[in-house]
Amino acid sequence: MKAKSTPQSRILVVDDDEMFCDVMLRHLLKMGYYARFELSLGAGMKNLQENVYDIVLLDVMLPDGDGLSALPEICKLSYQPEVIIVTGDGDETGAELALKNGAWDYIEKPPAISKLSLTLTRVLQYQKEKKELNPLLILDREGVIGEGREIRQALKQVAKAANSNTNVLISGETGTGKEVFALAIHKNSERSDKNMVVVDCASLPENLVGSVLFGHIKGAFTGATENHTGLMKQADGGTLFLDEIGELPLNIQKTFLRALQERKFRPVGGSREVSSDFRLISATNRNLAEEVKNGAFREDLLFRLQTHQIHLPPLRKRLEDINELTTYYISKICERLQTEPKRITPEFLEALKSYHWPGNVRELINTLETTLGQIQGEKTLFVKHLPLHIRLQSTEISRKKAADSTISHPARIDRQQPFPNLKEFKTKVIDNAEINYLKELITLSGNNVREACRISGISRARLYQLLKKHHLSIAIR
Repeated sequence: MKAKSTPQSRILVVDDDEMFCDVMLRHLLKMGYYARFELSLGAGMKNLQENVYDIVLLDVMLPDGDGLSALPEICKLSYQPEVIIVTGDGDETGAELALKNGAWDYIEKPPAISKLSLTLTRVLQYQKEKKELNPLLILDREGVIGEGREIRQALKQVAKAANSNTNVLISGETGTGKEVFALAIHKNSERSDKNMVVVDCASLPENLVGSVLFGHIKGAFTGATENHTGLMKQADGGTLFLDEIGELPLNIQKTFLRALQERKFRPVGGSREVSSDFRLISATNRNLAEEVKNGAFREDLLFRLQTHQIHLPPLRKRLEDINELTTYYISKICERLQTEPKRITPEFLEALKSYHWPGNVRELINTLETTLGQIQGEKTLFVKHLPLHIRLQSTEISRKKAADSTISHPARIDRQQPFPNLKEFKTKVIDNAEINYLKELITLSGNNVREACRISGISRARLYQLLKKHHLSIAIR
């Protein structure tokens, strides 16, 4: 069967067997595809980042890496190529890992051309139908700032979630903007004209969780002086957002699971059930699968929550968005403080990019608010305006870059001095390299000789010999 393709159907073969690549290229060109090949993983990844392909035929064992390990990165590319693993080292474990990581198929060499042709046809058919079924959604993304690859991937998931009515679980570290993304899903859904009710599960007193969620009737408990409509009922027709759902007490989880399944529940102290047509979005900074293993979270509830999953990246993995985030929030803060807009120096932005942001976007916003709140009418933001801990980390990174540069060029020939012979020059290069290596090793090992030997792979005697040679020391532990 000859695969049908269009001029836009592009295939990249990544395999270290040049003869195999030549054979595949001839077959693919004969089928009507645009096809190219690369003989290493590094060259293949570079090609994929610089060009657009519909399909990647990927080997597993490559001279500079493992194709399976590169699968997640390939699948995250903005144009979303489908990956077919074609390998001579096929096994059941590898096939399972490949499919779990997003591969379309796992084919052993030599592939039957008829099977490969059919597989390629099905991939292109799937891609065509997906484009027709899911046209690009123009999102109302107020508050979702950034155009980096990680954020674009998350926004694609937001678009899919907004087009459905399924339960959504948003995961990510504290401060990554889970509530902002939940609001984006709600605002772009068919429920956007109804309420989005936000519940911070971490702040709910354990003895009142049931009353807050399900409501209560007058006299249900001491202090219940009147009927109270629970938050689940308040979200009727709209969206219920449970932030930090991992904090939900175990004794409430069973009741909540039933309410989630039936969309019916009984207020505390009530005898009649109440119904509510709500759409559930949950968020957590915990690993709920681990919580299930530890007995702290119900497995059946987790299955219900994660119908659609969105993981938000930490800020340290999306530093390309720092400029846009900083500009956006400085403008918002200045508007709120009723001060004139500020100019931003490149060094200010570089210092922000050098910081590791354990508190993520929330910490960035707080940092900018603190910075702008302290300056007195100044028009330009300089590095000196930033908190000391951020400036110190920026300085340390600059120092390390300078040290790396020294390691890259450990010895230079001084033209003002007599030109050295080769032996003298080589000795100087080696000595400088050894000194830099040992200093970094001492720091990395925590000044511990046993750990230093483990990391470096050299014996204790050799380590002492080198330390003595260069007048360095390390703790004996």
